[in-house]
Amino acid sequence: MKAVGFTEFGGPEVLQVLELPAPDAGPGEVRIRVHAATVNAVDALQRSGPARSPDAQPPFVPGMEAAGVVEQIGTGTDTDLSVGDRVTAIVLPDGSHGAYAEQVVVPAESVVRAPHGASYVQAATLPMNGLTARLALDTLGLKPGQTVAITGAAGAVGGYAVQLAKADGLRVVADASEQDEALIKELGADLVLHRGAEYPNRVRAEIPDGVDGLLDAASLGALTARAVRDGGRVVTLLGYNGPGERNIAYEPIVVFRYAREHAKLDRLRQQVEDGLIALRVAKTFPAEQATEAHRLLAAGGVRGRLILTF
Repeated sequence: MKAVGFTEFGGPEVLQVLELPAPDAGPGEVRIRVHAATVNAVDALQRSGPARSPDAQPPFVPGMEAAGVVEQIGTGTDTDLSVGDRVTAIVLPDGSHGAYAEQVVVPAESVVRAPHGASYVQAATLPMNGLTARLALDTLGLKPGQTVAITGAAGAVGGYAVQLAKADGLRVVADASEQDEALIKELGADLVLHRGAEYPNRVRAEIPDGVDGLLDAASLGALTARAVRDGGRVVTLLGYNGPGERNIAYEPIVVFRYAREHAKLDRLRQQVEDGLIALRVAKTFPAEQATEAHRLLAAGGVRGRLILTF
């Protein structure tokens, strides 16, 4: 099968088209013929060479989200899917196993039907960042009527978080640049404040006691404490664990915890079909142009998702 990956760490230029053996689905697994895979910041981190399992050997294939068609179901697998179904899945890359490939095998719990009416390109944008936003809100544990602040609201995780928070009945205070303000309001934010280091101070000016919880998708770190009430909670995405002043709890999360939460992924699918979540696509690239997609991602300012097609 055709895949896109790398044999040495580095910049976008190390990505190349590879020919790898097609995988087979074992018990409890589903093989997908991939038609679309998203390009995420974590893919770039993997490519640039963070710590990996000592047992992992090149070539490495990144990619954490895919959409396509069920091609094979492993013996004895408990699933309501059938060969030929259009699906989307979260993929946990490991060595030569990743979503940047014509075929990928995933646990049955990690795959659901694609939202009705969504293209493969659109459907691929949902699993990883949708589940990350869901995990963040579940970790905050807020009740309807409470207030959540969201940084990085124009990004993939932040955008889903705004929409999911509104669906949960929360009041949403989000950040945005001037050019993104209309987008964030369209996603449903109740209050949009200018992004950047002063955002927490702006939140406190509008909400003197502070918000009940905050999702820090923009990695403001310790600055977020200013926006949060005493005893509130902050969820972070890159492992930041704050100082805990005023009994504020910092909760780093990783989406791996929800990779097999089938019911939560399927709920996201339903919310797309119900019009509660918008699937945003910025640009598509043939798989052979993965280097260009990674360069565009690195340049920043992308609104919506970058997609590789196979």
